[in-house]
Amino acid sequence: MAKEYVDIATLKYLLYQVHEVEELLSSERYQDYDKDSLDLFINSIKEFSDRELFPYFKEMDETPAVYKDGTIMVHKQVNVMMKKGGEMGIIAGPFDYGEGGLQLPFVIHTASAYIQEAANNHLPGYAGLTQGAAELIVHFANDALKETFVPKMLSGDWGGTMCLTEPQAGSSLSDITSKATPTDEGYYKISGQKIFISGGDHQYAENIVHLLLARIEGAPSGTKGISLFVVPKLRVEVDGSLKQNDVVTVADFQKMGQKGYSTTHLGFGDNGDCHGWLVGEANKGLKYMFLMMNSARISVGRGGAAISMAAYQASLEYANERPQGRKLSSDGKKDPNEKPCLIIEHPDVRRMLLLQKSIAEGSLSLVLLAAKYYDIIQSTKDPEAKEKYGLLLEMIIPIVKTYPTEAGSVAVSNGLQVLGGYGFCSDFILQQYYRDIRIFSIYEGTTGIQSQDLLGRKVPMANGKALELLLSEVLNTITEALEFDELRSSAKILGGKIKLTKEVLEFLTPFAKKGNYERYLSDANLFMEYLSHVVLGWLWLDIAVHAQRNLQEGGQTHSKAFYESKIHTMKFYFKYELPKTSSLAESLMHPDVLTIKSKKEVF
Repeated sequence: MAKEYVDIATLKYLLYQVHEVEELLSSERYQDYDKDSLDLFINSIKEFSDRELFPYFKEMDETPAVYKDGTIMVHKQVNVMMKKGGEMGIIAGPFDYGEGGLQLPFVIHTASAYIQEAANNHLPGYAGLTQGAAELIVHFANDALKETFVPKMLSGDWGGTMCLTEPQAGSSLSDITSKATPTDEGYYKISGQKIFISGGDHQYAENIVHLLLARIEGAPSGTKGISLFVVPKLRVEVDGSLKQNDVVTVADFQKMGQKGYSTTHLGFGDNGDCHGWLVGEANKGLKYMFLMMNSARISVGRGGAAISMAAYQASLEYANERPQGRKLSSDGKKDPNEKPCLIIEHPDVRRMLLLQKSIAEGSLSLVLLAAKYYDIIQSTKDPEAKEKYGLLLEMIIPIVKTYPTEAGSVAVSNGLQVLGGYGFCSDFILQQYYRDIRIFSIYEGTTGIQSQDLLGRKVPMANGKALELLLSEVLNTITEALEFDELRSSAKILGGKIKLTKEVLEFLTPFAKKGNYERYLSDANLFMEYLSHVVLGWLWLDIAVHAQRNLQEGGQTHSKAFYESKIHTMKFYFKYELPKTSSLAESLMHPDVLTIKSKKEVF
């Protein structure tokens, strides 16, 4: 295990200087907070993570969650996570005061969850899904359901899940077959199977409240006929006692990574006695679920960013301690009489570390930006601002979910390579990070699904206004960067990428206008990778602008070396990563269509 797993200085720099989250505190919603109180919360989360999460990370991988005697047996720290997390406000943080929450800015809640996930990505999901399920109840359920379930969920006494996926349907939610039959008593009889339910059962939860998608008998086919139900493992009787609700844990899934985070197969109503309560209106379940999906997808991107940061910290520590080989002299020779140098002195190791740093810190900035947009939407009373930031959030959400998880996997792979053969051995932690991060590009919609959402829905959203707003934000940063000699060339390079983006879309859009959507979306994943690189270039230029300004004005919050490292990493990203957009654009505008099924047999 490494000694450190997160860079708190960079986290706070991004929060307070780059994204200027203190601006949020002028709103009525967040007026009870100041920077000191936010720091106090963040520091308490770091202390909690140091003590209760990070020390158990490797152990939870070695003693995974396992199905036994009808339930899932998990590590004892799950109990600590839920109970202490409840006490500290980790679950209730972003909820309104009236709901028993702390009314924390979502961006601060996001930062706190990021610290926890960097410390131990197996544990925060139990609290995070409980929060998400409670949020659905708060927003859409009636008062009786709120009063019955939410307080116990926010305290961490009861867990929560979201039950979407079924064995025969996978990501195709229009094909779900779980059934809800109305009764005269006001509840529904639920029957069906759900798979891949994270945190779906464990021995430490007194009760688990499932938010389940099902189809009421006679409902329309497809997504229009899906409703949302509260289906607890144990239902609450009139006298307050708990009774089995015919919810059965059928099995668990043994996974490549995140082994301490239980993933279950659940059966509902096998004995005909599973009660569920309708949330909101019938046939609007998918709409309700997806109204909460932005925060869920921010959470997935946050997890990818956290793991890539933890892996970077571990490989950086190793590179600073491991002597091996000798530096190449200017004449191309090595002196065998010299002592071996630390591997961090080798250019290729430095390249891999800088790649990790650029991805990890860039991903964190992206996630925090999305969370800030979320906060502005929640707190502003200006309808124009609400619309603007709503469109901006919708535009970047697929990238927020995808880039930190896909690029994060590349970053962790490079971290493993820094360790050489030791990286592949279980004695060192990089292999665990490598296994753990792989699931994050699958959570909450695969990369293919996110890519089709980006190109198919978000680019044309509001007649292209969402994309225009995003590109306008990029141009604002370019304008700021042009004021600094050190950043001017990078600003011009990014400006060229804006022009290239328009060229790519001028090539693709006619396919959609002609109704050839399969062709339009056939390389959507390439467009995702392309636009992700442009957006990360923007964020790195913005980070460098703030660093350069601090250097010129003598900023004392961080050291000179700290600010210079941000500018150096930006330049690395612009040299090694941003140029990939050129080859991606070439592929996107290539006339050959090779992935659409035709009469030609290619497999």
